[in-house]
Amino acid sequence: MKTFKILGLMSGTSLDGLDLCYCHINRDLDKWSFEIIETKSISYSDDMQSELKDSIYLKADELLQFHNTYGTWLGKEAKQFISDKKLEVAFISSHGHTTHHQPENGLTFQIGSGQHLANESACKVICDFRTNDIALGGQGAPLVPIGDQLFFGEYDFCLNLGGISNISLEQKGKRIAYDIGLANMILNYITRKIDLAYDKGGELAASGRINQNMLDKLNGLKYYLLPHPKSIGYEWFVEEVVPIVDITDDSVENLLHTSIHHICEKVAQQVKLNSSKEESSLFVTGGGALNHFLVKVLQEKLEENTKVVVPEKELIEFKEAVVFALMGALRVEQEINVLKSVTGAKRDSSSGVLYLPT
Repeated sequence: MKTFKILGLMSGTSLDGLDLCYCHINRDLDKWSFEIIETKSISYSDDMQSELKDSIYLKADELLQFHNTYGTWLGKEAKQFISDKKLEVAFISSHGHTTHHQPENGLTFQIGSGQHLANESACKVICDFRTNDIALGGQGAPLVPIGDQLFFGEYDFCLNLGGISNISLEQKGKRIAYDIGLANMILNYITRKIDLAYDKGGELAASGRINQNMLDKLNGLKYYLLPHPKSIGYEWFVEEVVPIVDITDDSVENLLHTSIHHICEKVAQQVKLNSSKEESSLFVTGGGALNHFLVKVLQEKLEENTKVVVPEKELIEFKEAVVFALMGALRVEQEINVLKSVTGAKRDSSSGVLYLPT
């Protein structure tokens, strides 16, 4: 058995913070497994959160400067984590933070310069996992399905509830996946109106009622009519969703309650559409899996045909960081880590760029 000792870094569209996950990725012939050894979540300061949120409006030179400074910051945090926990790290596998995602224009960009990260941490770094797929005509997203296939293949569906909801499944012997639509991005946007980072456990949402007008507008978003492969980014949220939320004059509780019903309706719709068995399983991770009200509503909308499976908290929070560690290991092995059946690219690819510290 071959073991890769990797530090996975993940920053998602929900802007919660940086996830660091030191794990052992094991390869035994063609079987892959993982073991989470140490984890840490670093919440973004208000300033950092604002900078990341507003980065889509930066001029090119300002964005590149931020790309470098954010990479240096990632390196400092990684170095501190490695030192504090006395870790033996072969390399860092970093997703970075997506500032721009416009696959229809052949464009995606994740800040967090690999060279700055490598120099600051004194570790090898693999990052920039999306660009090659975009160059091959793909969406550059979602990327996590390779982990769903290799680590969690026993489940019929894998659902990630991060800033965006995306789903992954086997169809006719191939793994397919796509962004369903909204998740924590809209919920956190609403709670920030009352200076709350997020609605813990969905307690506020549970006390609200549905605003039918808002629900109809969210359900009517054109994105939901598009065929897959498809993906969305923060720009779509700002242009299409924020105006609906801002124009709705209602309580935060009702806005959250309505948003959760919308999220769950769209997820349930996709599960039912792709379900070919009488009984199926839906494996749920990402921050949204900690929202008890959301999980409850989702199970209600799926009825008894599909069992919602929520794993332990550590895996809920760090699954994406684990999968990016896997993607790094696959890149080192020159194995496929981005699937054309998921992204719509011309071919499968082994993506990611290696940076050495200097």
